[in-house]
Amino acid sequence: MELQSSRFESLGAAFYTRLAPQPLADPYWVGCSPAAVADLGLPAAWPHSAAHLAQASGNALAPGASPLASVYSGHQFGVWAGQLGDGRALLLGERAGPEALWEVQLKGSGLTPYSRMGDGRAVLRSSIREFLCSEAMHALGVPSTRALCITGSPTAVRRERIETAAVVTRLAPSFIRFGHFEHFSRRGLHAELRALTEFVIEHHYPDCAAWPQPAQRSAALLAAVTRRTAELLAQWQALGFCHGVMNTDNMSILGLTIDYGPFQFMDGFDPQHICNHSDDSGRYAWAQQPRIALWNLYCLAQALLPLLDDPQQALAALQPFESHFAGALQQRLNAKLGLSELRPDDAQLSDDLLRLLADERADFTWFWRCLSDGVADYAHSARVADLGPARAQLQQSDAFDAWARRWRERLLSEAAHTPVQARALMRRSNPRLVLRNHLAQAAIEAAEQRQFEPLQRLQAALAQPYDDLPDCDDLAAAAPDWAAQIVLSCSS
Repeated sequence: MELQSSRFESLGAAFYTRLAPQPLADPYWVGCSPAAVADLGLPAAWPHSAAHLAQASGNALAPGASPLASVYSGHQFGVWAGQLGDGRALLLGERAGPEALWEVQLKGSGLTPYSRMGDGRAVLRSSIREFLCSEAMHALGVPSTRALCITGSPTAVRRERIETAAVVTRLAPSFIRFGHFEHFSRRGLHAELRALTEFVIEHHYPDCAAWPQPAQRSAALLAAVTRRTAELLAQWQALGFCHGVMNTDNMSILGLTIDYGPFQFMDGFDPQHICNHSDDSGRYAWAQQPRIALWNLYCLAQALLPLLDDPQQALAALQPFESHFAGALQQRLNAKLGLSELRPDDAQLSDDLLRLLADERADFTWFWRCLSDGVADYAHSARVADLGPARAQLQQSDAFDAWARRWRERLLSEAAHTPVQARALMRRSNPRLVLRNHLAQAAIEAAEQRQFEPLQRLQAALAQPYDDLPDCDDLAAAAPDWAAQIVLSCSS
């Protein structure tokens, strides 16, 4: 894989440290994403080369690579953590694919000056989770960093237990985070802060460059990031996705889902669900994610204040977040309900259903998909029994039946939108398959025994999450009871 130096490198030595990856003993292939291979313009046979295995493991550099670890800071669990940085990742360079320019990064490639108390390595367990979820989110249509491949090694790594090492090759248009801006602002390095801001505008937010004054451009950037972040959070919430560790250093300036650690697609719906065992206070519970995203945006705004003429510019840029998020989420909830128009009472309809689901801890993904499958028959017949599998998840059948009658009336009020069209919209909006924890765990346990077929099967199914794939009923089924016992922490 031929690379070129990253544009990020042009920012100068204050932004990174140059160093090479540390070799990984006896590497082997674990998995590769055909979609990511194609997006990079690589041949389909790319993962069948010993030379490429060495490059993806940090044992050799790809032609043109110029590896570096970037420095940033951030707030972790709401507390200023000071200097952080790429403690186990190296940006190798960029590659132009058929449709986009990608930064290529190794995660788990060894110690850097920013490793703090860490060992610079990633383990197979967490690497498989990130690999699978990065590509699953992409297939779901959610903005995300990507994962090209994973390589493993028998090298021992200590976490809660002794595990084996792995390296993920990650892709993104940029890995710049809110924490990059906080780092230079907190240190009073305003020239570097301005250079970073102008760099992001030039390469990733060109519409903001139309403003003549630097302060106006900085405020426009903040407003654009606010919009993208609001839209991302609406997608997370509509899918029942919990990130688990929304620190400011884990927030992408491009509005991407980044840094897959203790994430989870909820099984039983609980708005206060905490997927991260390390989150003692529930700061990052599912229902709190939009509020935390806005809190993080305020941190970004504070970092940009030295570049603005007036703090009111920052407040004006942040102000639309709540309304933009609410509108984007309602649009997605309407699509999940088969509704093509937005009307004033729709929020009450969807909120009432979510309360029913929460009361019963109904399986979030399974319920919505079952509702999609039954909508056309129910709309024609008015028999709630036609919603059988969805209705069966709720013990409060009278309450659900009353809600369903309101929903049917609302569906039929869209004269230009037939029940068959509503079903098609719902099936495009309610995936049959998401990366549930127990599915990832089964793939991990097999991979730890060098058995990769379960991972490959799950990966292939996740690439088509909205389709009724044959022989995948076990992957699409509601979670078993034992899945609730899976514990995830920041080392996940």
